[in-house]
Amino acid sequence: MLDLPSDFTFDELKSVLEGLGYSNTHKGKTSGPRVAFIAEQSIIRIHKPHPKNIVKKATLKDVIIHLKQNNLI
Repeated sequence: MLDLPSDFTFDELKSVLEGLGYSNTHKGKTSGPRVAFIAEQSIIRIHKPHPKNIVKKATLKDVIIHLKQNNLI
């Protein structure tokens, strides 16, 4: 993930974040592609990629910055 691969999937990102203690929340039909990962007082909000399952590099960068700021990586 830290190398910003061009084929990193949402499922892989979800697995990494859950391994770091985040839980995935989705507020039903009205939230659309928005997804939040929550751990204690920390929230990561992203758009779930579609139609493909590949996460954009900008999203990966944002997640990495967040994780570094919270001393998780």
